Amino acid sequence: MKRAVFLDRDGVLIEDRGYMRVPDDVHLITGAADALRRLAAEGWMLIVISNQSGVGRGWISAAEMEAVQARFLELFRAEGVEITATYICPHAPEVGCECRKPSPYLLRKSAEEHGIDLAASWMIGDKGSDIDAGAAAGCRTVLFQGDAGWAKIAL
Repeated sequence: MKRAVFLDRDGVLIEDRGYMRVPDDVHLITGAADALRRLAAEGWMLIVISNQSGVGRGWISAAEMEAVQARFLELFRAEGVEITATYICPHAPEVGCECRKPSPYLLRKSAEEHGIDLAASWMIGDKGSDIDAGAAAGCRTVLFQGDAGWAKIAL
């Protein structure tokens, strides 16, 4: 079985600018591309798990979310980083869906689809819901800590 690093997107990989609708608002967090390149070189699959409730709340359209997501992936590709897969929950919190973190559903789904050993994997996030999702899936977890966060992470 393979191992993966599950990553929250906003606030961990890109600057958290609220409910982004404009691709030009996407900016990588300092150190993120270098860290992901290193992790990929060490054999880790890179899987993004992201709540994007702005869609479900009607604050941004699905097309706007997809354009921001495409820009996010484009910026990492330009830095030599290929994200293995991305799983997004677009639902508003009050919907009570099974895919919104802190539910481990999307981590488990990605593990099944990609042959990942969750016990050998990590979840890196900047919110309690990220950590709770990772722990519930059986992963080890890291709470990402702002500006110098990537300099402090060693798996």
